[in-house]
Amino acid sequence: MKPILRTALSTLLLTALAGAVQAEDKVLNLYSARHYQTDEALYSNFTRITGITINRIEGKEEELLERIKNEGANSPADVFLTVDASRLAQAEQLGLFAPVKSKVLESRIPKHLRSDSWFAFSKRARVIIYNKSQFAAADVQNYEDLATPRFKSKVCSRSGAHPYNISLMAALVAHNGEARTEEWAKGIVANFARAPKGGDTDQIKAVSAGECGVAVSNTYYLVRLLRSAKPEDKKVMDNIGIVWPNQKSYGTHVNISGGGMLKTAPHKEAAVKFMEYLVSDLAQEYFAEGNNEWPVLANAATRNEALESLGKFKEDTLPVATLAKNATVAQKISDRSGYR
Repeated sequence: MKPILRTALSTLLLTALAGAVQAEDKVLNLYSARHYQTDEALYSNFTRITGITINRIEGKEEELLERIKNEGANSPADVFLTVDASRLAQAEQLGLFAPVKSKVLESRIPKHLRSDSWFAFSKRARVIIYNKSQFAAADVQNYEDLATPRFKSKVCSRSGAHPYNISLMAALVAHNGEARTEEWAKGIVANFARAPKGGDTDQIKAVSAGECGVAVSNTYYLVRLLRSAKPEDKKVMDNIGIVWPNQKSYGTHVNISGGGMLKTAPHKEAAVKFMEYLVSDLAQEYFAEGNNEWPVLANAATRNEALESLGKFKEDTLPVATLAKNATVAQKISDRSGYR
């Protein structure tokens, strides 16, 4: 789509948003497990455009889901936002989301990045990182390579039970089957340099320091370090190489940040308008610039040079609903293999 036409369509979308929600109070109650200060601009811009005030409750996914369940039909929550398909699947399995029909959401979000009741608003890829003094990119081209004897005592990881890793295993189940994925998980455990601990940033620093040779990380943690002005962060990245896994097969695993409207939402029209706003060109730029995530819109403009510096890659287009469906199996694999 040409930039001028895309801008015109975005303007029309934002104009429509601004005139909506006349039949309801101009309020949106948002329960969010996203904890990024840069989202403040995203939300305040929605209020500026629509006049709808956002009342936000933030917390951990488990706490918010438990709160919604306990509030029942009286819950004030309109929209639940979180990161990772497996967490959105959990909310769906609890019967918390309402199906949403929106031509805007259906036309702007690729089919593999949405289900009937929840939608992806941004993307993050799970890449392999390696210590440049220990390995070369050619040594580790696929997720499957990490479980081979070459990497004995060289793998660092956060907990295998963390949703980021559960979603990756759910993708591997879809591509390779349950038995092969369990063998892979056992191979990862056998290759640990140390017991799993910390988050992705901890794995990046451990690889850079040579504590381990390889790890897996979400891209936005890497871009955060690339954009940092701290000398110590720049030094960390100087020692790190990045590989887009499985470029000759199914592509690099991509996970999401997304959300859905609650069944008991008291402001349903505002909820839909908010989700439609999140896929406007302007909001999509906020995701890229503010939190180093890729827009879900294929042609969305970004002004994040560090994010763009990672280059183009073949993305795994496995439907996020499939990731959600396989999450329970992946959790069992994690438990059986000792990948905790």
